Amino acid sequence: MIPFEDDHNGILSEIEQLGEKIDFLIGICDSRTWLSMCDFLSIGRYKKNIFKKIRSGKELTMKANYHTHTTRCQHAFGEDKEYVEEAIRAGLRILGFSDHCPWIYKSDYVSNIRMTPQETDGYFSSLEKLRREYEKDIDIFIGFESEYLPELMEEQDAFLKDYPVDYMILGQHFLDSESDFNYSGRMADDEDRLIRYVDLCIEGAKSGRYLYLAHPDLIYYTGSDKIYQREMKRLCEAMKQMNIPLEYNLLGLAIHRNYPEERFWQIVRNTGNSVIFGVDAHRPEQFADRQTLELAKKQCEGMNVVEQLTLDRCKTE
Repeated sequence: MIPFEDDHNGILSEIEQLGEKIDFLIGICDSRTWLSMCDFLSIGRYKKNIFKKIRSGKELTMKANYHTHTTRCQHAFGEDKEYVEEAIRAGLRILGFSDHCPWIYKSDYVSNIRMTPQETDGYFSSLEKLRREYEKDIDIFIGFESEYLPELMEEQDAFLKDYPVDYMILGQHFLDSESDFNYSGRMADDEDRLIRYVDLCIEGAKSGRYLYLAHPDLIYYTGSDKIYQREMKRLCEAMKQMNIPLEYNLLGLAIHRNYPEERFWQIVRNTGNSVIFGVDAHRPEQFADRQTLELAKKQCEGMNVVEQLTLDRCKTE
């Protein structure tokens, strides 16, 4: 493992000050994962050069993005309006907001990486206002990114039923309730974790709730390649059968997370899945990152890349 060359102890100190609720991330200290952690935990000064604006005067050449966050998730930056205006400037015609969906926990746990239930009204009112204001410039859809957690789905469905949710995307960040701190992106060689990740993604897709599977290669499995190939092939085949697109995550590519994972995308290529690019915007200026998009296009040559998706009102039954 290669630690950061700058202030490794300072990073630890800063992370520890964020509280015991994120202890599950501490101890993963290779350089690639530290960078991912800094982004996940909003420690901006360690990645200050990551999101430089790329102003070439050319369009992003991407028609639609359905993976956009807001400051309500507590690890994104910029006003809602800035995301809309930057998307328009980049040439997008369709902008989907999909901030991390609130959960109604069975305990008194309060998440520090997603909006609270109390912020949901403001989320919709702000974005609905922007949709009206910019309707001649861009089509705006309002949704959520969410895990599929069977033990909490009834509460989430009841909470969302009165909101005009346009769509949801499946982002399986956790293998259990977030309060259990079982983060999917934690480096591990545990076969059971990989199997559970794939099972949850498939079960979630079967529920009919989700437009596509975000960063499907998020699971950070370091065990047997034979097992990885077996399980991820199972995932890809199931998603193809259900016609659920897989997201090639531009944020992960830009900041060198453990995904996109090359061996996973070779499975996708061989299986013939539909692929869609997701900016996974946590800052408005990410829409201007044409360099990362061009790299993604190169990496996905020969794959079935789709530009936009049909949006039906998501199921929350």
